[in-house]
Amino acid sequence: MRVVVIIPAYNEEKALARVIDDLPRKVVSEVVVVDNASTDNTAEVARAAGATVLAEARRGYGYACQRGIRYASDRSADVVVFLDADYSDYPSEAARLLEPITKGEADFVVGSRMRGTVERGALLPQARYGNWLACMLMRAIWGIRHTDLGPFRAIKLSRLQHLGMRDPTFGWTIEMQIKAHLAGLRVIEVPVSYRCRIGTSKITGTVCGSVRASVKILWTIGALAMQSRSLSRQFAKAPA
Repeated sequence: MRVVVIIPAYNEEKALARVIDDLPRKVVSEVVVVDNASTDNTAEVARAAGATVLAEARRGYGYACQRGIRYASDRSADVVVFLDADYSDYPSEAARLLEPITKGEADFVVGSRMRGTVERGALLPQARYGNWLACMLMRAIWGIRHTDLGPFRAIKLSRLQHLGMRDPTFGWTIEMQIKAHLAGLRVIEVPVSYRCRIGTSKITGTVCGSVRASVKILWTIGALAMQSRSLSRQFAKAPA
């Protein structure tokens, strides 16, 4: 099974080498860092650590992920793992996310920080509340039982391509989780560990970033709620 790890990165030169070094190479075929218009030495650090570096000039988490997906598709990947570049997740736990897929038990695995061990101060109050609210709305609207929108996740590439992901920024993670449910994917949550990131978060680390992310996530939930019936029919006509 060919596993490609995709790491979107914007100005993460201080943390990136540690993220790449801690990945379990026995289960990872290739590490891809998508440099999302960084102004520091992110790209150089990634190359020195042995990663493939791609450039995505359009700022946005979703844009960076899409760039990595296109590359993984060209490389005939079977599974892609998404991982943040700030060293808040434990890259060594990638094997834990991949296990249900390799055993044929899941198509999509979400790493849940809420079910794992979280270092004191790693998840700010606004992040905890945003996760709780989004998960509560998913459960109320669709009956989806998630505990987290954690960015550390693994999914079969063919299933991901079937979802037709669109969001270019903060709505990417919740879009994937909602569409996976509508498409009938086998989804599992596994506990993952979480620690204080290196550097300041571009999202929850600022009031403006937190507000923008919250608004986008809520907007994404609303938009997908209105599209639910048409999306379900679309997925049913073209099963993965």
